[in-house]
Amino acid sequence: MISYLEFEKPIAALEARIAELRETAQMHGQGGALDITSEIRRLESKSAELLASTYRSLTPWQKTQVARHPARPHFRDYVSKAFTDFMPLGGDRKFGEDHAIVGGFATLEGRAVMLIGHEKGHDTQSRIRHNFGMGKPEGYRKAVRLMEMASRYGLPVVTLVDTSGAFPGVEAEERGQAEAIARSTEACLALGVPMVAAIVGEGGSGGAVALASAERVLMFEHAVYSVISPEGCASILWRTAEKAPEAAEAMRMTAQDLLALGVIDRIVPEPVGGAHRDGAGAAVALGKAIAEELSALAGKPADTLRALRAERFLRIGA
Repeated sequence: MISYLEFEKPIAALEARIAELRETAQMHGQGGALDITSEIRRLESKSAELLASTYRSLTPWQKTQVARHPARPHFRDYVSKAFTDFMPLGGDRKFGEDHAIVGGFATLEGRAVMLIGHEKGHDTQSRIRHNFGMGKPEGYRKAVRLMEMASRYGLPVVTLVDTSGAFPGVEAEERGQAEAIARSTEACLALGVPMVAAIVGEGGSGGAVALASAERVLMFEHAVYSVISPEGCASILWRTAEKAPEAAEAMRMTAQDLLALGVIDRIVPEPVGGAHRDGAGAAVALGKAIAEELSALAGKPADTLRALRAERFLRIGA
């Protein structure tokens, strides 16, 4: 069952009415006075039009809510639907395993890649296990290890970014969170193989940049990418998180804004109503877009790839 967001209430009301009519039709049959098929079709058409028009005009705050939707696909969903032969690799060889950042060998349209990304989990138990996608130092050090392995084997690196930010707990700071994030960012920029990053949900702060410093950065249509959350920004500027919608508007954190600013290179369309309504369709679109970018980068020398990364980041804001 779909979990509706606040701005989707009119859509929810229509779909509830459609469900009631279908139940009535099943109980009493389709003939005579109870033949309501035409009414169901009319309401379905109206609901589809309302859904499409609503998602064409989402505000930045509404896009933030969509990016955080509990049913939105996460790393494991994209792996199962867009990639094959995924072989997870664990541990940073220094402290331990971090389940918020997952990675390993995978195949995308016949091409072997090193796939790394944030996993948020879907239910309470898995979200706790994956720490809600907030990576710890050992997660970012694991990412560095896998990127270095990819470079040795000549495999392109693909990252799927979906985090509200790196884990801010005391134990993470004690184990060198800032240094681990910096090393991961450095590892991205130093790679001698192609790298494509995709912002698939939330791209929050340095925890996102540490896996997104690629020569090609893609972003889902309703994803968000920013230096801080709207709530965090509002708390700093206005001393209240209630101003988050205004902060989201001012921060220009949507895919459309970021493409215009040159922060990302390509927007990947989502199914109508967001990726949470059709995870399989979203995964197929993402896989196709990443495969196209990897094909365009294939065969480029290591120095050229590093120069492309340096160029794209240095021109941001110029």
